[in-house]
Amino acid sequence: MTTQDAAATDDLPLRDDLRGRTAYGAPQLDVPVRLNTNESSYDVPEAVALEIVQAVAHEVRHLNRYPDREFTALRADLAAYLGHDLNADQLWAGNGSNEVLQHLLQAFGGPGRRALGFTPGYSMHPIIATGAGTGWVDGRRGAPTGVFDLDACDVARQVHDVDPDVVFLCSPNNPTGTALSLDVVEAAYEATPRAVVVVDEAYAEFARPGTPSALSLLPGRRRLVVTRTMSKAFALAGARLGYLAADPAVTDCLRLVRLPYHLSSLTQAAARAALRHADALLGSVDAIKAQRDRIVAELPALGLAPVPSDANFVLFGGLDDQVATWEGLLGLGVLVRDVGIDHHLRVTAGTPDETTAFLRALARLTGGMVQQ
Repeated sequence: MTTQDAAATDDLPLRDDLRGRTAYGAPQLDVPVRLNTNESSYDVPEAVALEIVQAVAHEVRHLNRYPDREFTALRADLAAYLGHDLNADQLWAGNGSNEVLQHLLQAFGGPGRRALGFTPGYSMHPIIATGAGTGWVDGRRGAPTGVFDLDACDVARQVHDVDPDVVFLCSPNNPTGTALSLDVVEAAYEATPRAVVVVDEAYAEFARPGTPSALSLLPGRRRLVVTRTMSKAFALAGARLGYLAADPAVTDCLRLVRLPYHLSSLTQAAARAALRHADALLGSVDAIKAQRDRIVAELPALGLAPVPSDANFVLFGGLDDQVATWEGLLGLGVLVRDVGIDHHLRVTAGTPDETTAFLRALARLTGGMVQQ
């Protein structure tokens, strides 16, 4: 919300807890190199795009009817993709993972309840919590392994002390790119007898080999939820399809708060067609990881400190003035993200040419040299 917009709402009966807040808004600017929102820089392969178009075209003929309210076939396809012996009853989906998170907070948060997240974390978690009338508590990061890491014992203490209704963990974390060991998830879960523990794995497909998924912890843990998305690794940010895996009792709770027929026939058809070609769509993941690792390897030569990443982006520090650097990069045609951490910026790993453009622009600003 802009200052002008905020002034225009003064005489409207806006909720008191929303007054003075700013809406989410990553810049959408027309520049040569856009590396600020962790989208894939790779288009959907033509063969896959054609099949998606055909699947959607088939549904267009029947738009006079409501979609399958239970999106049964899509849930089965998502369960098959995830593996881990999951079944369709354990899957839920929405228009992007943000809607899935909203469903969780509508069901398990609300007035008089609190959610705990560990800052810096995904910026939408507190925004969605506030929208659902849920109090937000900023947890602490910092562990012997690194300032942005989480320690199992410390997480357990914080969960115990706050006694929240919902706990948010991110693995890999946005904006730091750091992944969690499963002992952190287990510690958070065991520290509370009642809270729903949500592990946001939006970037799981980009994790380095050996990085575990919290999906393996689902059996026997009725309050554990793992969220995913098709926006990142599947290169389908424009399709808006997010999902989660949890105990069937959790998905039953979400049915109480979702809007009727919330997933259109077109969305369901597009997602199912994409899942049939998961291998092709995920074919760019290794190329993106290579550019991520290239960024991590080359930034120290510019006097900067990248955070080792398991995502499709890199958070890097060592900047005297991150705002000035952000503006300087934009002036050179490269858009990255200022995530509000002093002396740090975040850059999405794009194509090799985009990575080169970013590194050269940054070298120009810092007076350093990059590898060719």
